[in-house]
Amino acid sequence: MINVFVLQNGRLSQVNIDSRTDLEQAAPVWVDLTEPNDEERAWVKSIYGVTLPDEDEFSDIEASARYFEAENGDLHLRTDFLFEGDDDSSSTMTVAFILARNILFSVHAEDLPVFRLVRMRARSRPGSIGDYRDVLLDLYETDAEYSADALEGIYQKLEAVSTSVLKKSLSDQDAADVLNTIAHEEDLNGRIRRNMMDTRRAVSFLMRGRLLSSEQFEDARQILRDIESLDGHTAFLFDKINFLMDATVGFININQNKIIKIFSVASVAFLPPTLIASIYGMNFKLMPELDWPIGYPLAILMMIGSAIAPFWYFRRRGWLN
Repeated sequence: MINVFVLQNGRLSQVNIDSRTDLEQAAPVWVDLTEPNDEERAWVKSIYGVTLPDEDEFSDIEASARYFEAENGDLHLRTDFLFEGDDDSSSTMTVAFILARNILFSVHAEDLPVFRLVRMRARSRPGSIGDYRDVLLDLYETDAEYSADALEGIYQKLEAVSTSVLKKSLSDQDAADVLNTIAHEEDLNGRIRRNMMDTRRAVSFLMRGRLLSSEQFEDARQILRDIESLDGHTAFLFDKINFLMDATVGFININQNKIIKIFSVASVAFLPPTLIASIYGMNFKLMPELDWPIGYPLAILMMIGSAIAPFWYFRRRGWLN
């Protein structure tokens, strides 16, 4: 899919592309390609002289492969963006940017929330976009805002988890649900931190390349300041996650200790009756109690009494609470 956007009075306006002719006649400032096929790649190459990267080139992590200037002067960037699915699962998606012919080319596998938000804002805010570099900076700025919103969502979910963890009692099933929620939020927080680090590298590369105007350079510096503040927030959330994780595991250990305590008390309480039953079960010939008419009921009473006495003592000491 090819989405072509032209600049009209500082607003992004999308142009419908149904054929190669439509693409040739457009004067785009941004060409956004979502999982392009071979034919669409050929159109871009023949019309603009830009070779789009393949998907296997997106996974490189070296700076020389993610941010570089080609021999023909085109700038290439690879940036990770946060992507949350319909089932609340989070993942990262790498987007390839190419800055060439005063046009921003972007290639990615699926449409991203950040891209949709930038398109919507650019249509409703005249004058916010001046050229293709503004589009790229707006994408990075919106990515920081989107990550900030995601961090706020993490904090709200952790607040709900705190309420359930710090209540008087926490069952094992509740603890399992809490651990599952904490693990999901920790994964999302880590992805956000990684994406912000990747965005920082991309913006720093643009600033070092002297490609930006003075106003755009200041916008880039503001993006870096926003990312710096988000880094501190992700660190705070990591600490909160670790605290909740330790608290939950502590409650699980307490519940397990209660079960072990019950078995320990039961085993100690039944030791005296077992001892008495063992003594009178030996059946030696010269045991005087064998001829007692009350021997059997007396042994039974002794075993019951020796079992009740430890329970009474443990309850008096508060060990059964």
